Amino acid sequence: MQALFIGQAYIDVTFLADQLPTGDEKAIAEEYAISFGGNAVTAAFCCAKLGNKPELLCSLADDWLARMFLDMASAYGISVHGRKVKESSLSFIMPKDGKRAIVRCRDNNFLHPFPPLNLTGMKALHLDGHMPDAALHYATSCRNLGVLTSLDGGAVRENTDELLDQIDIAVVSERFCEQLGKSTGETLEYLRSKKCPVGAVTLGEHGMVWYESGGPDKILPALDVPLEKVVDSNGAGDVFHGAYMASYLRWPEQTWDSHFRFARAASTHAIQHLGNEHSLPELADIERVQQGFQEKSAA
Repeated sequence: MQALFIGQAYIDVTFLADQLPTGDEKAIAEEYAISFGGNAVTAAFCCAKLGNKPELLCSLADDWLARMFLDMASAYGISVHGRKVKESSLSFIMPKDGKRAIVRCRDNNFLHPFPPLNLTGMKALHLDGHMPDAALHYATSCRNLGVLTSLDGGAVRENTDELLDQIDIAVVSERFCEQLGKSTGETLEYLRSKKCPVGAVTLGEHGMVWYESGGPDKILPALDVPLEKVVDSNGAGDVFHGAYMASYLRWPEQTWDSHFRFARAASTHAIQHLGNEHSLPELADIERVQQGFQEKSAA
């Protein structure tokens, strides 16, 4: 196993429309996309698209949506370790004006314990905090084995505080900070107190603030993408996580500044496309973004 990703799996239905109908109204979408979804799931697909061979531990039902999901994973060479649920989860996503409205239909009532996996040869683990018992078990196991552990802190979950004790790379969101009742700087201090060697807070169009190895806070500005080119921001953060994992696996000798810049270009590519699958970059796409967009200037 090269890398393991653990999280909740979805099928995403993403559509462009002027408005959502109410009552007995009807509306026709301009365009739509159907793809895999979920934080760590999308990160795993991104990592695979960039030439790696990740494995995925995720929720998995026995229905036609799950069979569609497994077909998607097979097309990307991703081995899926399913944890049984009754129904597949769905997300309905409406991007508009750089934001997105989401309705989630989620089944995370797991019918069985998480499966035991062989970690021999594993180089990295990425979690989104869903499936908290499996996340903590595998983060602890990987930390003890010297395997890199990464957390997408999109939200504070039931055992996040305990989980962070086992995390090497903690990249969290503004929502995470809000849930803690902390500022960006205070959240980074919290991550330092948990002994995370690398910590970051992503700020969307305002870039990212981060630190590494006990150093000071640093700013990584976003790339300057004209608003008219922004199609769908949903999943861009997941692509960011998947891309820095891919960069670490391909070039482990490089700095985290390099890995994050690579990931920034990947997420910049992602926001210009509709739906998670169309958002996934290839190496050539990342190079094109790096050459074609400048950093945003400080406000």
